[in-house]
Amino acid sequence: MLRSRWCPGPAGESLGDRAASNDLDSGVRGRSNGPLIVSITDFTSDAYRDLPGIARRGLALRRHWPHLDGAVGMWWWAVPSARRCGAVSVWTGRRALASFVRLPEHVAIMDEYRERGTTRSVIREYESFDAARIQRDAQAWLLPDERRRAAREAPRQNG
Repeated sequence: MLRSRWCPGPAGESLGDRAASNDLDSGVRGRSNGPLIVSITDFTSDAYRDLPGIARRGLALRRHWPHLDGAVGMWWWAVPSARRCGAVSVWTGRRALASFVRLPEHVAIMDEYRERGTTRSVIREYESFDAARIQRDAQAWLLPDERRRAAREAPRQNG
């Protein structure tokens, strides 16, 4: 899985320092004024030829992040060999996420590609920012069903 660097939003910066150089921590860790909303999206394209356009449009949309109210930050991800891409975005609340979903640029992308593949998404709440945990949880959710089943059935090793 390819993953972009953390792209901070204004809410992430106001809660603390920018993401650390290891890209896995930020000053929003330990945030105490309420839960964070994490949105995980997964788009599987019907055709490889659509992937460059999807990536280009998605990365262009990412440029809005530093200016989106309630945006803590996001990672864009892709698995080109599986024709899949999406984002893991962190928000101060559901209203902030809903405002993003209604952005004309986001609506245009969804309108253009909605019929060219399959989209699934999930929203999760976290009491504080923990980038490593969010990434692990997102990756587990993004695993194909057969790999997820195999991971659950694999014997656990102590060590």
